Amino acid sequence: MNKKVILAGLAAIVVASAGYAWYQGRARSEPLRLSGNVDIRTVNLSFRVAGRLKALHVDEGAQVRAGDLLGELDDQSYRIALKDASANLAAVEARRELYRHGARHEDIEQAKANVDARQAALLNAEQALARQKLLTGTGAAARRVLDDAQAQRDQAAAQWVAARQQSQELIQGFRKEEVAEANANAERAAAVMDNAQLQLADTVLRTPSPGTILTRAVEPGTVLGAGSTVFTLSLNEPVWIRAYVSEPELGQIAPGTKVRIRSDSSARTYDGIVGFVSPNAEFTPKTVETSDLRTALVYRLRVIVQNPDASLRQGMPVTVTLDGR
Repeated sequence: MNKKVILAGLAAIVVASAGYAWYQGRARSEPLRLSGNVDIRTVNLSFRVAGRLKALHVDEGAQVRAGDLLGELDDQSYRIALKDASANLAAVEARRELYRHGARHEDIEQAKANVDARQAALLNAEQALARQKLLTGTGAAARRVLDDAQAQRDQAAAQWVAARQQSQELIQGFRKEEVAEANANAERAAAVMDNAQLQLADTVLRTPSPGTILTRAVEPGTVLGAGSTVFTLSLNEPVWIRAYVSEPELGQIAPGTKVRIRSDSSARTYDGIVGFVSPNAEFTPKTVETSDLRTALVYRLRVIVQNPDASLRQGMPVTVTLDGR
């Protein structure tokens, strides 16, 4: 009897071991399946400048392409600012050219003629002074007349020196510091001009990327501040899957791993590739349903959908299957 019991026990152990080995082999042969959700990026579109909203050209649900016109601000004030900046730039450029080329030939010749005239006046004043000195020495002229002649001679000398200096300045041209200042003023005026052009261009709102208009936040006539949201755009690409993998299965997932993606609402299978695996462990989010305990530590990963279509929508639950075929 005891022998039969022992044999029955050994047989049970053998059957259990074989069953466990079969179960383990089957588990290893099945591809890894993960649960996740579709993650589509959205963008808040706004004007970079303030103003009164003139027109909107699309509504909620519109499919838009990159560069499509979405809206316009009243740009009258920005056009006036651009015209003012353009006129100021022209004036500053003209002054810089004046500093760069120096005085005109006619101005230089006129300055030289003025020097000659002042020199002649000085010579005449010196001769008059010499005569008055002779007359004063003989008593034929009053001392006051001599003083007047001396003052006129000194005045003529000063005027001749000033005229000569002015002529030399015109011949030598402007100082390098003055030219540098003119160049700096021109660069500053050009920057103001560029900014005015940029602000005028920013009164037009265009689509940065293809997508779908989710919300239209304002209506024409609204006075907007810079950065106020006008539209919310859902991008067509990239479309990601946010999924989580448990620590025992982490070794099967690495960046670059190819996967297949399937949703409950569509029979189509999408191709994907793992683009990111978080280096930090975290607790499973409540929105993710897996067969493991919710308190188990998992690692977040991002799967890039390579052939998305309109069937994949924000937050949609999907199944990610690890299969290189």
